[in-house]
Amino acid sequence: MAKRSAPEVNAGSMADIAFLLLIFFLVTTTIEVDSGISSKLPPDIPPPDVKIKQKNIFTVELNKDNEMLVEDELMKIKDLKAAAIKFIDNGGGENAAKEKCNYCEGLKDPASSDHPEKAIISITHSRATDYETFIVVYDQLVSAYSVLRERLAKKLYNRSFKEMEASYDDSKSPEFKSEKLKDKISNIKAKYPRIISKAEPK
Repeated sequence: MAKRSAPEVNAGSMADIAFLLLIFFLVTTTIEVDSGISSKLPPDIPPPDVKIKQKNIFTVELNKDNEMLVEDELMKIKDLKAAAIKFIDNGGGENAAKEKCNYCEGLKDPASSDHPEKAIISITHSRATDYETFIVVYDQLVSAYSVLRERLAKKLYNRSFKEMEASYDDSKSPEFKSEKLKDKISNIKAKYPRIISKAEPK
């Protein structure tokens, strides 16, 4: 009896199908990208020789054990935002233009920061500090500025600062890229400028 030859499979069409499936998954698959900290880097220009009073610097240090020292004293992360607000909003002196902070609601302690425009937050960390700990601490500091900007926006314009920024960037908003709204946002940011200095890890 003659042997029957096995039917051949057309591998060419299978390769085409596999190629099409590969393209489909490449197009439809969403690749997660880790987002970093939104922060504007300073320009590559040598800083001017300016003397800064120690009372205008709020020091935050993270050690290798992920402990946080604020002004050389141990502090829990949950208390950081309130401490930063107290420092930034102190208003104990004048800005560079010799103007007092008439919108600050702080204690006006002469031993603390003179003005929000002069208040500098300096954060340093060990190379052994966990990245997650640094992010949480940095977020608390950013949140302190957000609280102060929100409060001032409601006081001056009876609006949420976050909502003002959203309206400015929303193409469907009647205030999209509005110069008037931009001036208001810039005014709030200028009164509470976010000055966070990140030093090289130790």
